[in-house]
Amino acid sequence: MPNRLAHETSPYLLQHADNPVDWWPWSGEAFEEARRADKPVLLSVGYSSCHWCHVMAHESFEDRGTADYLNEHFVNIKVDREERPDVDAVYMEAVQAATGQGGWPMTVFLTPDAEPFYFGTYFPPEPRHGMPSFRQVLQGVRQAWETRREEVGDVAGKIVRDLAQREIDFGGTRTPGPEELGQALLGLTREYDPRRGGFGGAPKFPPSMVLEFLLRHHARTGSEGALQMARDTCERMARGGIYDQLGGGFARYSVDRDWVVPHFEKMLYDNALLCRVYAHLWRTTGSDLARRVALETADFMVRELRTEEGGFASALDADSDDGTGRHVEGAYYVWTPEQLRDVLGPEDAELAAQYFGVTVEGTFEHGSSVLQLPQQDSVFDAERIASVRRRLLGARAGRPAPGRDDKVVAAWNGLVIAALAETGAYFDRPDLVEAAVGAADLLVRLHMDEHAGLSRTSRDGRVGANAGVLEDYADVAEGFLALASVTGEGVWLDFAGLLLDHVLTRFADPESGSLYDTAADAEKLIRRPQDPTDNAAPSGWTAAAGALLAYAAHTGSEAHRTAAERALGVVQALGPRVPRFIGWGLAVAEAALDGPREVAVVGPSLADEAARTLHRTALLGAAPGAVVAYGVPGSDEFPLLADRPLVGGAPTAYVCRNFTCDAPTTDPERLRVALGG
Repeated sequence: MPNRLAHETSPYLLQHADNPVDWWPWSGEAFEEARRADKPVLLSVGYSSCHWCHVMAHESFEDRGTADYLNEHFVNIKVDREERPDVDAVYMEAVQAATGQGGWPMTVFLTPDAEPFYFGTYFPPEPRHGMPSFRQVLQGVRQAWETRREEVGDVAGKIVRDLAQREIDFGGTRTPGPEELGQALLGLTREYDPRRGGFGGAPKFPPSMVLEFLLRHHARTGSEGALQMARDTCERMARGGIYDQLGGGFARYSVDRDWVVPHFEKMLYDNALLCRVYAHLWRTTGSDLARRVALETADFMVRELRTEEGGFASALDADSDDGTGRHVEGAYYVWTPEQLRDVLGPEDAELAAQYFGVTVEGTFEHGSSVLQLPQQDSVFDAERIASVRRRLLGARAGRPAPGRDDKVVAAWNGLVIAALAETGAYFDRPDLVEAAVGAADLLVRLHMDEHAGLSRTSRDGRVGANAGVLEDYADVAEGFLALASVTGEGVWLDFAGLLLDHVLTRFADPESGSLYDTAADAEKLIRRPQDPTDNAAPSGWTAAAGALLAYAAHTGSEAHRTAAERALGVVQALGPRVPRFIGWGLAVAEAALDGPREVAVVGPSLADEAARTLHRTALLGAAPGAVVAYGVPGSDEFPLLADRPLVGGAPTAYVCRNFTCDAPTTDPERLRVALGG
């Protein structure tokens, strides 16, 4: 019989709807039940494409004996971290403070007042590797609750007090200057892996936001070192197993330093951010590889993640059926020499094995290999390789596909909108721009209420119950601003302004200028989460700083400019110390230092070739964070178009920054030079 999760919208919660565990969703009623029954709360947090979440579910939550014990002695709450990032952030901070590490599944035991007193992540069904079994943990917590209640209360109270005292050093409200950004670059250079690209050791994550900073720093300063780190890292990733050499798109991370073996789940936010990075790398260098990867990644997202409603799904699982009924990580993606021969025949199989680095020993498990593009001296026939790729992709399509988390997350769709809009504009792919518009329409139609308040998620056209957090407002505004520049439709600028009004009034601290992850009127947790660091995606804090800055450049709004500069104070504090974890903040700081530049292009409709060329030249300008407005003379679509006439009857571009404007130009080449081309 299904439990209380059967009517939720989260695919992760629905995966647990048939567990024998009597799960509750996060709710006041669950904690009321814990108080009534005088039981502790088990809080289990994960997400649908999390491999070890699936393992623990199968081992423990699907086990009748374990479930009976949980139901008798605990009130059990299941949370999708992607649906409730606020709940996840608050308790993950406690887990990391107590244990020095964190991750998912996250397992936390709480009092009925939601105060945590014991923590962990994955627990096995039997003791192993120095870890107690899950049943031992449950018995220990139950015993402490029943016989040492006062001690449990003291521990919980101390943890909550300690969390309240963990204040961030905001670094004042001064925007980082050239010195701090230079120090950040130096710090990145020290952590850079010159042989393999990327930063640090294994596991290795795609540093998308740091790469954006490096490209912007190069554009502003001409630093060849910054460009080389960005270019080489992008090439190593694109040649590695972390990139899907057949279908496009990136896996979550590489388990090794060489980008060979990925953790195979594909996340929407990674692919949106990396699509944009490779498009920007092409804009800077003209690299054919960057162009190919940007377009393949965009096509992957549209083909495999777009939902029927026009939004974009959150993720593809790492695991899939290996053909024997077992769910195995990577089964969909890896190949043996024998499998290549079955599809391609002996000669083309030998070619494919050499081209993609498939060996008899294998680079993954059981003699299978993850496809790569190793550097080699051989010259390959492009048509033959294209044929091999097509046939392998067709054969792979016949394998059981990984599961898809169909949940549409507002923030991540904002990132996709920006990526598809720009990639479509750069490479003359109007279908990609149309996909971006479709996702933006869905967010406005379904996720935004009449006051421009955002809901975080939807699924199958049904909006979720959870309010948007700061990253939702900021990333959606970022997407709308990019869409405004690409389409010349001022309504997207207007929508961005409505969202940023919420940032200013509901998420910002009026005293310090710092930003909170949740709104002032959101559900009160044991702590109001506030994290400025950029990890898997831009933090709400730095994303808001970027959107506020761009909106100010479009409109001249002093309030938005001031809010952006105050928010960037944290980058001044963290940039020189931990540049890998404030990459988007550093990228926004580069835009602030550069102006950012304001570009107005006036002309007839974009059907006019000269107007289209001038507009595209403006979009291809590498100046950090430049904003572009396009419209006909006299248009009131964008504030930047006011009093901007044609020159000599021809389409004309105006470039301004820091209250100073260049002479207007009708020459695309002069415009390119003015924007750092």
